[in-house]
Amino acid sequence: YRRIQIFLERQGHPMSADRAWRLWRLAGLQVPRKRPRRRVSVHRPRPQPATAARHVWAYDFVFDACANGQQLKCLTVIDEYTRECLAIDVAGSIRSGRVIEVLSQLVSLHGAPRYLRSDNGPEFVSRAILKWAAQNGMDMVLSDPGKPWQNGADESFNGKFRDECLSLEWFRTRTEAKVVIEQWRRHYNAIRPHSSLAYLTPDEFKQRYCSTEATEAVLQD
Repeated sequence: YRRIQIFLERQGHPMSADRAWRLWRLAGLQVPRKRPRRRVSVHRPRPQPATAARHVWAYDFVFDACANGQQLKCLTVIDEYTRECLAIDVAGSIRSGRVIEVLSQLVSLHGAPRYLRSDNGPEFVSRAILKWAAQNGMDMVLSDPGKPWQNGADESFNGKFRDECLSLEWFRTRTEAKVVIEQWRRHYNAIRPHSSLAYLTPDEFKQRYCSTEATEAVLQD
């Protein structure tokens, strides 16, 4: 409901948080929350969270299907610090070679991250991708088997992707899915406020971060 309040304020309709909450509930817009599973304490030290842009990129798969029966396998890649969704690659099948291709394109656009975080899926632990990461100066951070919350940033993003895009759309073909999903990705980065970023969008947060980083560099000179 806070996002609705922010959207209305941007359009010149200020509203209190309480009123936004009441309207949100009356309209039945609230997505039911999943009850968290009880976790067993983990004694192994967890990978440290990202502390800067391009510090950690996290990636994972999300699965869906089209109305015509075509399967959808979506490779999601996010920057853990800025929460920017760098890519959602949509196909019927994605193997390690395609993962490397997508990551290579992102490295060319943004520069290489220090770490790549993922689960232990075969596409992410193949010799080819481990070799490629090492050659490009990136370390792999793998979550323990059966513990997806160790890749929590991307798991959280994937939940939003499913609730706010996949569960609301009815794709007739894979081609249509690619177009709609890319539109949603851009909306997520540029328009949708993010609670962990003080309700800035990932694009706004990234711009502020880059501006601050540039100012600090000038002061150091």
